[in-house]
Amino acid sequence: MLTIYSDDHRLHHGAAELYRGRMVPCFEMPSRVDQVLEAVRAAGLGDVVAPDRFDRAVLARVHADDYLTFLETAWDEWTALGETGDALPATWPARGLRRDVPPQHIDGKLGFYSVDASGPITAGTWTAVRSAADCALTGAQTIAGGAASAFALCRPPGHHASARTMGGFCYLNNAALAAQYLRDHGAARVAVLDVDYHHGNGTQDIFYERGDVYFTSLHGDPQVEYPYFLGHADECGAGEGLGANRNYPLPWGTSGADYLAALDQAIAGIAAFAPDPLVVSLGVDTFAEDPISHFKLRVDDFTAIGQRIASLGRPTLFVMEGGYAVADIGINVAAVLTGFVAGAA
Repeated sequence: MLTIYSDDHRLHHGAAELYRGRMVPCFEMPSRVDQVLEAVRAAGLGDVVAPDRFDRAVLARVHADDYLTFLETAWDEWTALGETGDALPATWPARGLRRDVPPQHIDGKLGFYSVDASGPITAGTWTAVRSAADCALTGAQTIAGGAASAFALCRPPGHHASARTMGGFCYLNNAALAAQYLRDHGAARVAVLDVDYHHGNGTQDIFYERGDVYFTSLHGDPQVEYPYFLGHADECGAGEGLGANRNYPLPWGTSGADYLAALDQAIAGIAAFAPDPLVVSLGVDTFAEDPISHFKLRVDDFTAIGQRIASLGRPTLFVMEGGYAVADIGINVAAVLTGFVAGAA
């Protein structure tokens, strides 16, 4: 299994995020990827390569042009005010406010194009974000070229980013970009399976009215868990996408056994959709020791997840998402990938 990785991720290292009313060190940090890369190499999964570079037009297949321009220019606009610290939003276009007119001032833009204050913009954010997208797109290119599997070791993650908003540590939606690339390069139908603890609201929103990309997610129940405002079981798609969206919201304290039972249902739905390739938003924040999550999975459960995904028998691209128990993230990611390889053998 080829791993695609860029050291550019280090250029994005936010100082702090807003968490429960306090500014705290960012849970999403460079050492997460360091641990995963070390574990992948130790597991002997295959070569690690740098990504190819993809044109902005490929990003624009998923993301709005004005949003891409915002991400490209936000740091320069922020520092033009004399600011030297990270840029974070402080106001948002909530109900009752206009959502159709982007502000001209950077303070307004930060709120207009975001859903929360967990994603600081730093001097190196755009470069890191572009490289993460390139990792996912290179992985998709590898699958489109005939590979059975690949792993895009993306950072920052992406599944909370919609076509026009950032949030939840995410700026560009790496998994959605990969799925769209696969559609544009010969796949008639693509499925996206999101196993991150938090619902992939951005991915769902991007494909919600499309019948060619099937999205299914297992996650903490949004009644009590981020992102709170999407991810309910009754969200089944709309228009041409009706029936091509399936959510499995699960309660706090979900055990490995209960999680795997839900995963079996999700995999049955994917099999019925009969996609050509599969994209997996791979978060391991379902781990029992994760500091911001509430499931109870252990290492053996992650191995079982990989084996179950392999049972679909589809060309599969894994795209790195969350996981914030830094000391264990590499072990857990490697368990999924080695489980997949063993199950596909």
